[in-house]
Amino acid sequence: MSSRLPLQNGYILKGYTISEVLGGGGFSLVYLASNELQRGKMVIKEYCPQDLVARQADGTIEPNSPLAQAPFRQGLERFRLEAQRMSEVKHPNIISVSEYFEANNTLYMVMAHEEGRDLRWFIKKLAGQLDWDFLKQVFPAIGEGLWRMHQHGVVHLDVKPANVLLRTSGQPLLLDFGAAQTLSEDDRFGSFQTLTHGFAPPEQYLDGNLGTWTDIYGLAATIYSCITGSSPPPALKRQEGATLEKLTVSRTGQYPYTLLKTLEAALSLDYSERPADMGIFLSLAFGTPQGR
Repeated sequence: MSSRLPLQNGYILKGYTISEVLGGGGFSLVYLASNELQRGKMVIKEYCPQDLVARQADGTIEPNSPLAQAPFRQGLERFRLEAQRMSEVKHPNIISVSEYFEANNTLYMVMAHEEGRDLRWFIKKLAGQLDWDFLKQVFPAIGEGLWRMHQHGVVHLDVKPANVLLRTSGQPLLLDFGAAQTLSEDDRFGSFQTLTHGFAPPEQYLDGNLGTWTDIYGLAATIYSCITGSSPPPALKRQEGATLEKLTVSRTGQYPYTLLKTLEAALSLDYSERPADMGIFLSLAFGTPQGR
């Protein structure tokens, strides 16, 4: 059965020309595109749920079976809510949604494309040299952006070094909402989950209880990688006995003890033992005043 083929390079979508497939999650595909009027590169996220749709010759997508109709429509409405909420999130360290629109029987979000290097480059090239000043430059800003997202009812669900860009100006930017989803009291997250081993906590496996605490784990794992030069062991391996480096022992003197202690708590396999929200995490780890 045909799954979800991406739009072809050169496809024109409401004035945007698709130039490359960047990736995507279980519910979406992400493209690099250009816009002649704006004379810049854009990133476009398409609602295109895996295993539920087939791409037609004209670019439209259709549910691939009668049973796929209902989950496709439910997911589309959730994607619409995510687009609405993300367009409301205005923060200098979060990639912003400039517009969203319907086409091809689905929905698209448009975001600016930014130049720079992601944290993987810094971790690889400068392992062991990413000091307290570097962490203070990057992570309070990213954490505050995530906190703003959480206040708008959206969780990122894929915080990792590859998704933290240091722009040419030196300012950090959180990228890639291919996995982002909205929080809802009466609706569980769907079964398709994008996750990255080492940065995903246990609840991201096997349809666990996801929430703002999931992003706290991902952010803490990203900071851990900057400090140690490697990611934490995958959560399921940790459940089987794999251990984290004890930062409060091995890195004392290199970084503030309060930071190291907070990271250890935020990397707890039990989400109830992590800081209660992103504001508290930032306050404990970096001394960032709550309520900013």
